Amino acid sequence: SSRIHLTRRHILRRTSDHSRYCPSDPPPVSVREGGPPARRSNTTALAPERRGRREELTENASGRAELCAMPNRTLSEMSLLKDDKLKELVLGSKFLSGTGEKTDFDHQMVLKESDNLMRSLFFSIVKETTGTEFFESLSAVYQLSEKFHESQDAGDFEALTSKLGALSNEETLMLASAFSNVLNLHNISEHVAAAMEERHARLDDIPRGPAKTTNGAIKGLIAKGVSPQEIYKAIALQEVDLVFTAHPTQALRRSMLKNFGKIRQILIDLQRHRLSGYERAESLESLRSAIQAAWRTDEIRRNPPKPQDEMRAGLSYFNDTIFVGLPKFMRRIDTALINQGLPRIPLEHSIMRFSSWMGGDRDGNPFVTATCTRDVVYLARITAVNLYFTAIQTLIFHLSMWRCTPDFKQHAMQILEGQDDVAVYDVRKRRNYQDFWRSIPVEEPYRVILAEVRDKLYNTREALQNVIAGKAEALDPTDATIYCESSEFLKPLMACYESLHECGDGTVADGYLLDLIRQVNCFGLCLVKLDVRQEAERHSDAMDAITQHVGLGSFNSWDEEKKCAFLVAELEGKRPLVPNTLECSADVREVIDTMQMIGHLQRVCPGSLGTYVISMATTASDVLTVVLLQRECGGNAANLLRVAPLFERLDDLRDGPMQLGRLFSFPWYHKHIAGFQEVMIGYSDSGKDAGRMAAAWALYEGQENATHVGDKFGVKLTLFHGRGGTVGRGGGPSHLAIMSQPPATINGRLRVTVQGEVIEQNFGEHENCFHTLDLYTAATLEHSLKPPDGPDPEWRKVMLEVSDVSCATYRKVVFDTPEFIRYFAQATPAAELGSLNIGSRPAKRKANPSVTALRAIPWIFAWTQSRFHLPVWLGMAEGFQQLKDEGKLPMLREMYKSWPFFRVTMDLIEMVLAKADPKVAEYYEQVLVEPSLHDFGGTLRDRLGKTVAIVLEITEHCDLLRTQSDAAEAKKTDTALADKLSMRSTYLTPLNIIQVDNLKRLREIEVQAGGVEVDTAKYVPTMPWAKQMLSLHSSKDYYQAAVSDTLIITMKGIAAGMQNTG
Repeated sequence: SSRIHLTRRHILRRTSDHSRYCPSDPPPVSVREGGPPARRSNTTALAPERRGRREELTENASGRAELCAMPNRTLSEMSLLKDDKLKELVLGSKFLSGTGEKTDFDHQMVLKESDNLMRSLFFSIVKETTGTEFFESLSAVYQLSEKFHESQDAGDFEALTSKLGALSNEETLMLASAFSNVLNLHNISEHVAAAMEERHARLDDIPRGPAKTTNGAIKGLIAKGVSPQEIYKAIALQEVDLVFTAHPTQALRRSMLKNFGKIRQILIDLQRHRLSGYERAESLESLRSAIQAAWRTDEIRRNPPKPQDEMRAGLSYFNDTIFVGLPKFMRRIDTALINQGLPRIPLEHSIMRFSSWMGGDRDGNPFVTATCTRDVVYLARITAVNLYFTAIQTLIFHLSMWRCTPDFKQHAMQILEGQDDVAVYDVRKRRNYQDFWRSIPVEEPYRVILAEVRDKLYNTREALQNVIAGKAEALDPTDATIYCESSEFLKPLMACYESLHECGDGTVADGYLLDLIRQVNCFGLCLVKLDVRQEAERHSDAMDAITQHVGLGSFNSWDEEKKCAFLVAELEGKRPLVPNTLECSADVREVIDTMQMIGHLQRVCPGSLGTYVISMATTASDVLTVVLLQRECGGNAANLLRVAPLFERLDDLRDGPMQLGRLFSFPWYHKHIAGFQEVMIGYSDSGKDAGRMAAAWALYEGQENATHVGDKFGVKLTLFHGRGGTVGRGGGPSHLAIMSQPPATINGRLRVTVQGEVIEQNFGEHENCFHTLDLYTAATLEHSLKPPDGPDPEWRKVMLEVSDVSCATYRKVVFDTPEFIRYFAQATPAAELGSLNIGSRPAKRKANPSVTALRAIPWIFAWTQSRFHLPVWLGMAEGFQQLKDEGKLPMLREMYKSWPFFRVTMDLIEMVLAKADPKVAEYYEQVLVEPSLHDFGGTLRDRLGKTVAIVLEITEHCDLLRTQSDAAEAKKTDTALADKLSMRSTYLTPLNIIQVDNLKRLREIEVQAGGVEVDTAKYVPTMPWAKQMLSLHSSKDYYQAAVSDTLIITMKGIAAGMQNTG
């Protein structure tokens, strides 16, 4: 009978308890933090639902983090919690114990708890997968690095380098991979802490900074005297366009990012949800599984991505967060407006837009061709159609109502009259729709309309697939069974919306249907608009080939006045200029092919293309040339792309406004743009050309002057900010960056690039996605209605002086000092960056060793890897010291306190200086740089020290990122950012040392060191897993494979730790 009783109990529990309790296990035991197991009671025999309620009472009464009743199989015998330290981390955690969301929040505590848990989990996985010997090496290196960062003692640094230098090549490779993984896990912890901080701020658990949300901005503007009606008018016209670019592309493989996404979600669940013991244990086991999957995945991208691959990676963020996040964010804006007695955002308006350069940016990238541009347009389009198809299938279930307007019902009846019920059923069955295969009765009119929309979306998807697969040349815009324009798709949705409102079902209409309409208004059928970018010189060469072919002479030899006169005359006339039999170079042919592809796509995929950006633009003729080439290659006045000159070098930023005035003075062009002009300003090349401080001031003045020119000619400018991920390329917090722009330069219209790893940081998780949209909207609204004050005239003089001195110093060192290029090549991994395969574009525009030829991204990336960050600060100390010597230090301090532009600039520079590590940079020099250049390196480090000193004098900070006036107190309390940097540095420094050692080995392989070639063939891996791991490399030489892979992993790891590639 006992046996039968156990079997019955087994059956009951198997059928009712989802938590997989096994009857053969002993009764569950409650494990309390810091105490013995709870006394066994009759509660264990209760049904799972009642048992769960009893556990909640126990936890609430105790007020302690307590692990719920859990069978031995899922806790005490689970490999995850075998380690007492891991048990303590889980059970002793305030935020990660799975006991529910707290009303108080401490960002640093959350970050430290997450970091400790992730590191401990990872170390335990390493021990299990590689054995005790390697685990002990990893632990010893971590402890040595931790000791060095606490003491900053040279002896501790030497002990760390000695330990790493004594390891074998395969051990070094695994160590690099381990620390790279830990840094990525730490970044996840930071992202989660930021997401949860944003959530708690929205819940009013913690205070929020002013105007960092749109709701806060609206309240703040009203408090400053702006009327609600003015706010509504501004936000109803406001438009922010975020442009995703692939340079620098994400250094991490998508396989790794997918695993990291799982880890991020589990950490959020542990903080937000009250979990049963079973759920908590399963979450931790899933966390361990995802971490181990990342650890056991080859993190090296063995082949460079194609532009199409980059576009697919970018589109994944729309699938994961942006597409569903946009309408949620719009609803939040609606609520904020309604709370002020205002209506919703107009239905037809989207305050956010999204664009892309992936597959359209051909500046110096030979892999972006006309065919590539066509491919990515269709790729984005089919992604959009897939998202809409899923949404329509959901909406059909929602709109089951029978009440509708007479006109709407008549339309539904017309659809049904033209249908063959049997044929409809056969087609829909074959297509395997979710439901509603048969003809829908007229009593469900909304479903009748939406079923037809679903059919057309399916047809559209098939047509797009045929084009992508090469079965068709292009979409047929005359095909009535597919959607080519978003207005065609939007029309039946609006009909449903209006009918529901007229029949008293407006609440239904303002639900899921409203969300979908807003998605269509934002994303269209293209999901993202593709910009096209090419260098100005390439267009001039194409026009030169044309003018020479038709006997008009050499366009490139003409002066600017003659060029403009010719171009305007051609634009005003109607004669064809480009012959069908044009003989030209491959580069010119690619320009012509691209222009023809633009015309083709504008006809068959209307709305898919955005702006034509001209990089390295210098003159008005650069813009006119592109407009004329578009028209001559199949475009017409109605579908020509808007053309934006990109002013990116110092002289171009200063001269750009004058060129805009010249452009606007041509009546044909002024009429053509209809009062709107887009101008792009480049942060990357301006910084490389003149140094950060001079570039920042040139960008500020350039925006002011361009806006004044636009006002003079009655042209509204949209300024397109080409900001990178790093401070050296204009990066930084979005809200601060917008609020520090000159007054009257935004006016409700903003375009800005979102580059590489910044896309993952801003859109990789739902909370961060929402927060990003909120920041951009709030800052644009506030700047447009209550812009910051401009600088005093004396401040302008100060900025001009520091700009001139810092620029002269920077250029003297970088361009006029013979030792510099040799030092740069030897002291950084600049030459080895190509092996990283992080992007499709070559690192240089032209094949020569100069800094000028090097792109801004690898220029920044190389100095970031060595933690010297030279492009950000070089020249600054000399400029500020001259002002100090003139007695202007008090003025600089007042500028820092009162002028947003100057304060933001100095704060970002201070942050980069805190990331710099002179000791690490010196180690690169000692090991890699020829002795004759060591004195030169020493002068650079002296300049860094002087920069730190003068920045601290101006900001009146006692140390970098420490604002307390009492130095003793400052040592106890770091700022949040300083604490983050310190945590990362412990993981970073071993990677820097490993990178230096392997750069030395790689360079010894490539050249003969001391006349004796390195014999790599003698190297044989000794660790059991090493050969298998090294076989992933294309080289059959194990030594070369180990050195090369280690170097690539260190580059990725350091990029992760610095949180940017370039």
